[in-house]
Amino acid sequence: MHLHHFYNPDPFPFPYLRLLRQPVVYSLTGGVVRRPNVPFFTQMDAVTVMDEESLARLQEWGLRNVFLVRPGIDTSRFTHTPLPLRSEIRLMVGSAPWTKGQFRTKGVMALLEAARQEPRLHLIFLWRGVLAEEMTRRIRKMGVEDRVTVLNRQVDVNRLLARVHAAIALASTPTIVKAYPHSLLESLAAGKPVLVSRAIPMARYVENTGCGVVVEEVSATGVLTAVASLAETYEARRRAALGVGRETFSVDRMISSFRRVYEGVLGRGM
Repeated sequence: MHLHHFYNPDPFPFPYLRLLRQPVVYSLTGGVVRRPNVPFFTQMDAVTVMDEESLARLQEWGLRNVFLVRPGIDTSRFTHTPLPLRSEIRLMVGSAPWTKGQFRTKGVMALLEAARQEPRLHLIFLWRGVLAEEMTRRIRKMGVEDRVTVLNRQVDVNRLLARVHAAIALASTPTIVKAYPHSLLESLAAGKPVLVSRAIPMARYVENTGCGVVVEEVSATGVLTAVASLAETYEARRRAALGVGRETFSVDRMISSFRRVYEGVLGRGM
């Protein structure tokens, strides 16, 4: 073994990492919003982040061993199937909640309320088995059974994306989801635009490239405002998504970035 590569959503200073004899690369998969234990992370051989804002914050706090590595997926599994935008708009929803509290913080309740207010909005949730009965109960209570589908099983995401106009991921804080949610990367790989909360670090990338719309607040109003904006500019957003998704977030590009980090770390130890 030449080095240890450790992944964690937030910058927690696990004491045992300092006891390892081989070099340690610490990868943060969530956004960094609070000042971490800088002396601890200075002792890591390299720290990687997924977004520019986290990179800038850590550098401002004194870290010189931090690198930007964008996430990557196997984009070859995805194909682009255009879906004309007519009277309704269909969204795929990833990042399902792990706790009842996350029904609010991950925007599930905001989405259900948005669907209740706007009959043309149809939601397809990708579920992970946890709290499925609770989700069914809330859908019935809101009276949106005809506008919300919950897929609580393994699905072919590429085929599902052919049936939707875009994907959406919401979060009230950047620490409860990945900086670049997996479902949004899959959507872009299929050439479908994304809607993403302002709190999620990926929002800056979406704004800069025009491949989707930023949801300014986790509320029904915030969702409906973003959906209306997406509908008004859909073709431009779709073309932008088609232009960036497969290249920017390919697994080969991610591996190349990590290889440069590894080579730098191992080169210093020689």
